[in-house]
Amino acid sequence: MTDRFVPAETDMLVLVDIQRDFCPGGALAVPDGDAVVPVANRLARRFAHVILTQDWHAPGHRSFASAHPGRVPFEAVAMPYGTQVLWPDHCVQGTEGAEFHPGLDVPMAQAVIRKGFRPEIDSYSAFSENDGRTPTGLAGLLRERGVRRCVFAGLALDFCVAFSAEDAVRCGFEALVVEDGCRAIDTGGSLASARARLATAGVRLIRSDGIGD
Repeated sequence: MTDRFVPAETDMLVLVDIQRDFCPGGALAVPDGDAVVPVANRLARRFAHVILTQDWHAPGHRSFASAHPGRVPFEAVAMPYGTQVLWPDHCVQGTEGAEFHPGLDVPMAQAVIRKGFRPEIDSYSAFSENDGRTPTGLAGLLRERGVRRCVFAGLALDFCVAFSAEDAVRCGFEALVVEDGCRAIDTGGSLASARARLATAGVRLIRSDGIGD
């Protein structure tokens, strides 16, 4: 039996990084990533408040393996702010890969939070850069709009979705993740790690068929 969840006026649906480069054929394709698109489209019509996040990297971003001679994608390196997984070049500002998936149909979205645009630091979370100190401004936006609970879907579950949900709790919001509205990269045990962190943070995993009137 699926738990029922009825969106309230104080809920915000946060659709995370549903972009071309994270979908099949993209530079950092998440397996089956485009399967989240129809789920996101349905969810967006059940919420009064919807925002999007968008990975928006400067060319030559330090999180790219290409910026570290001799390194390869998915290798981890030490950065001033901690351990950083190196990625293929992806979601570079102004490129086709950084665009939202063409099937994403959410004209009701009220804002786009761009992240990762600072060349020297990556940003998984919709709330802060990977140093855990530099804010994106999302928490302030949500507070000013009276939001109490964030519901997350998008890409990828084990990175940007999970870090965003954890930070939502850290910032004082309740957080839910729509599991069938996400897909994972799952590199080096990242999915299992993300699930454990979400459970510790008190983030509840739900399914889209349990959301409605």
